Amino acid sequence: MSDKKLKIKLLPNGEIQMETHGVKGKKCLDYIEVLKKLVDVKITDTQLSQEYYETEAEVNEGEQNELRFD
Repeated sequence: MSDKKLKIKLLPNGEIQMETHGVKGKKCLDYIEVLKKLVDVKITDTQLSQEYYETEAEVNEGEQNELRFD
């Protein structure tokens, strides 16, 4: 099983970018709720990577999910 990671970037313009790594399928979307509970954000853009379309049994290194918030 691969390590699951959440990468959060705070940009100079006030946007927040979040990427999940090692999270397969629709489970990556659960991390949106985690971030929404931490800070009051509005989702403005979602980009799904190949990991979104994989099952937990499939492991490909280097893929990521990126979410942008205002």
